[in-house]
Amino acid sequence: MKVEIWSDVMCPFCYIGKNNFEKALENLPFKDQVEVEWKSFQLDPTLDPKETKTTSEYFKEKKGFPEAQAQQMIAQVKQMGSGAGIDFNFEKALITNTFSAHKLLHLSKKYNKANEMEEALFIAHFVDGKNVGDVETLVDLAVSLGIDREETQKVLASEEYHQEISRDITEARNNGVSGVPFFVLNGKYAVSGAQPVELFASALQQTYDETVTPLQNLSDNGASCDTNGCEI
Repeated sequence: MKVEIWSDVMCPFCYIGKNNFEKALENLPFKDQVEVEWKSFQLDPTLDPKETKTTSEYFKEKKGFPEAQAQQMIAQVKQMGSGAGIDFNFEKALITNTFSAHKLLHLSKKYNKANEMEEALFIAHFVDGKNVGDVETLVDLAVSLGIDREETQKVLASEEYHQEISRDITEARNNGVSGVPFFVLNGKYAVSGAQPVELFASALQQTYDETVTPLQNLSDNGASCDTNGCEI
């Protein structure tokens, strides 16, 4: 059973959704039979990769929110994060272009460490206040997960994985995805947003049950052939 997850590292609800999804999966008996694939989505590709903004600055510039409204929204997200076991540090979080971070995510797939990298990127951005658009920051994250420093530097300096990122984003748009997180369960069901643990558990269980349920024969046995010949 496969779960595809579209996400962007600067989306707090993606981090909350990840935690709730993983808590749900951890308590299911078939957790080892679930393959998770992280896919790229950029919420704001227009951001300058050489610049950073605070969360409040970004809300005011992008959404036109006054300071008080921006702070109110931040407080609400922090409360949601606490419920998911996340201590958001929005005072330090730096908003920037995440394209390079997505390149690092795709590189980590090569080493079967995409889930670990997604978590490391979220922590770097939302907890440690690191610039996830900065090459050296990304290289250090890769090295911390056992990925070669020189290979990472080469990837980040090249156009490698550009097509994969574009393909993920195009696939999302073709499926009508306009926001993240977005979960596709075995190509059949979708779950959008940072849903509660209980909803993820129910959706995963339903998808798994339908995946492993034997085919039901809706007819009586009719004329057919098998390896021993044909019968009427």
